[in-house]
Amino acid sequence: MAKFAKHVDPQAVAEKQAANVMKLIQGKSLSSVGTIRNYEERLTMVAKHANATFQCGLRALTVEQAHQYLADRATEVGQKTLDMERQAMQFMMQHVTGKLSPTEKLDVIKSEQQQILSARAYTPVQAKMIADAQTERNALATEIAHAAGLRAHELHTLQHIDERHPDPRPARAEKFSHREGKRYTVEGKGGLIREILIPRDLVGRLEMRRLEQPSQITDRGVNYITHYDINGGNRWSSSFSTASNRSLNWSTGAHGLRHSYAQERMSELQKVMPYKDALEVVSQEMGHFRPDITEVYLR
Repeated sequence: MAKFAKHVDPQAVAEKQAANVMKLIQGKSLSSVGTIRNYEERLTMVAKHANATFQCGLRALTVEQAHQYLADRATEVGQKTLDMERQAMQFMMQHVTGKLSPTEKLDVIKSEQQQILSARAYTPVQAKMIADAQTERNALATEIAHAAGLRAHELHTLQHIDERHPDPRPARAEKFSHREGKRYTVEGKGGLIREILIPRDLVGRLEMRRLEQPSQITDRGVNYITHYDINGGNRWSSSFSTASNRSLNWSTGAHGLRHSYAQERMSELQKVMPYKDALEVVSQEMGHFRPDITEVYLR
């Protein structure tokens, strides 16, 4: 495990690690000057994250950590940048570290930022029509995602709040106010454990699908331990889009339910508090803690 002195500049360390990797590639496996420059810039970002989050150097990065990095970055950057970072790590792992064979590839991860900018909300009636067109495992996931404002992969990580406590984050007293249900936790961006609220009618159906033993699943190259027999991630989001097109003749993707949650909660909370306060509460409930991002969901 790599250790870094407190007085060392993290950016300088990351740049050196990326440059050392590119020296081993340049002139041998890669000749394009533009691609080399782009890969070095992207690997610098990867190295900085690896040093801080995984406590390892760039060349020690595992395939699982690479996928986790991409899943985390998907909320921060567009698809073009995300693809470039995936290609840079993939090339390094194929030609320098040997973590991938020459024919193996890292999984393609979709940019959540792109989804945030393009998705639009579904009305409650439309969300119900979509759920009615799905199997029970997918329909329950759709209803929970709508009711709690979940990302697709967070459905894999549902757990009782008394079994796993949320990470400490700012929380206003009005969080989840005017709604009733049971509190659970999910693992969101960057491994953040956050608290969510699931309505009681959905809790009963969810608990009926609780697994006797937790199960490990892999979704978009990232491993999860799931406690419930419901779909999430890519399998659920694909089902959602298919059901939406079948029942509504259009789809803005499963991320549209996050927009629905934001807009419905803002409408509820603005009846009892000023706009800015409501924005802050909703940002905390959705797990990004930035009111400016919440405003994007209100378009």
